[in-house]
Amino acid sequence: MIQSSLLADLVTNQPGPVRLQKLVSTLKSYFSCGAVVLLRKEDDTLSPVANHGLVKEAFGRHFELAKHPRLAMLCSARQAIRFEPDSPLPDPYDGLIEALPGEQLAVHDCMGMPLFIEGETWGVVTLDALTPGTFNESHRLELQSCAIVMEAMLRMTRLEQDNKALRQGRQDEAQMERKLQAEAGIIGHSQEMASVLDELNVVADSELPVLLLGETGTGKELFARRLHALSPRAKKPMVYVNCAALPETLAESELFGHAKGAFSGAASERQGRFESAHGGTIFLDEVGELPLNIQAKLLRVLQNGEVQRLGTDKTRHVDVRIVAATNRKLREQVKTGEFRADLYHRLSVYPLHIPPLRDRGNDILLLAGFFLEQNRTRLGFRSLRIAETSEALLLSYPWPGNVRELEHVISRAAIKALSRGVVRSDIVTLTPDCFDGLEAAPSTLIREELPQSESGKELPNLKLAVEQTQRALIRQALHRADQSWAQAARLLGIDASNLHKLATRLGLKESSRNATAGRKESA
Repeated sequence: MIQSSLLADLVTNQPGPVRLQKLVSTLKSYFSCGAVVLLRKEDDTLSPVANHGLVKEAFGRHFELAKHPRLAMLCSARQAIRFEPDSPLPDPYDGLIEALPGEQLAVHDCMGMPLFIEGETWGVVTLDALTPGTFNESHRLELQSCAIVMEAMLRMTRLEQDNKALRQGRQDEAQMERKLQAEAGIIGHSQEMASVLDELNVVADSELPVLLLGETGTGKELFARRLHALSPRAKKPMVYVNCAALPETLAESELFGHAKGAFSGAASERQGRFESAHGGTIFLDEVGELPLNIQAKLLRVLQNGEVQRLGTDKTRHVDVRIVAATNRKLREQVKTGEFRADLYHRLSVYPLHIPPLRDRGNDILLLAGFFLEQNRTRLGFRSLRIAETSEALLLSYPWPGNVRELEHVISRAAIKALSRGVVRSDIVTLTPDCFDGLEAAPSTLIREELPQSESGKELPNLKLAVEQTQRALIRQALHRADQSWAQAARLLGIDASNLHKLATRLGLKESSRNATAGRKESA
């Protein structure tokens, strides 16, 4: 019986995410279907928390209930529902179930069930198959009989999260809920992201100024919003200021306010952004763009918590937490005199580096899935997916424009597919030719230095140079593939068995195992 298998998973001592992953794997094996997905409800959206059988990018998708009638029906139901193979309602997983080359992609059989915790809808579980007739009424009843055990798993997972929060001193349940909401805006499971988010969770409780560092397009504003949402100031306003867009003549007025008649056009008294953020957080984006005279006034706010409106001698006290962000190298600007050293040290009490997209491995596919779902909805596609060859292309590209560039690339590819005459009611697959110009430059892929002679004029030994180049490419492919040799082989365009043989000859297999082991020990 399926309940016995689920009960065994329930009583086994294992982390919550592992327990939920085993849940979907057990259901997939028992019902012999194509995919099982566990989705958590957040407002009017469902997001996958565990799945077995979907392509990688599907894990980054957020499904709006208004756009997915099957999921909406499940959320409003009280028991398991089976959708007939000829149901006219579109299936959210059309084209997203892992299939062998040549297999059809449309889902032909589906059932699912709402899941509850303490009487409130937690989310849903869905089972999908590519073959009509996979499910019948007895299967629906069996799934319904699993509801109690599955909901017990969810309750246990929530209790573990609450206990962890208590051990960390987070006793406010509302704060835990804010954490879940804050996490929803950031997509990524890579080790690099996990490290940043762990730091952010800890520093959020403090009052320290935080300086977010990173390249343009990495999503620094999302991290600032998450920090505010997790902080004790979450119920107070967060005010966003784009310092790069502030005209120098109006910057002081915008930040600190002005009195009536302070300058031409100042018809009434006006408070500035700092006063608007009183009790909350102010986010100074592109802080490196501030002119020097404004930097001096900003330093006064950091030192004394006081602002002075333009055109008046009266000072006002403000209680704000400052989170700043920049893509510039402020240390270099301090040396050149473009940025005040005292302000830099005040802002960078806790610097936090946001990793570029090229260093985030399979997060690229999760983000691609998120943007694919957005474009599917916006452009009216039944299903929008990317080919496996396109996945390899996305993973190997260096992404100089980071997440923002990926968003634009996915949008352009979808529109390009439309311009080539695809039918919106079909399952549309974005092949590499939809991503014109998206080619990985060898100079950005290979960063290990080739051996050179002492004189620097003679060519290096060819055999040695080739081997070092091969090692560099294999290491980077493994990094992008989260240490999956099969995925790395696809990225490199060679057979997996040949990659293993080459890596062994180059002495990489042992070092890769040691690196993986070290990562597990540190986790």
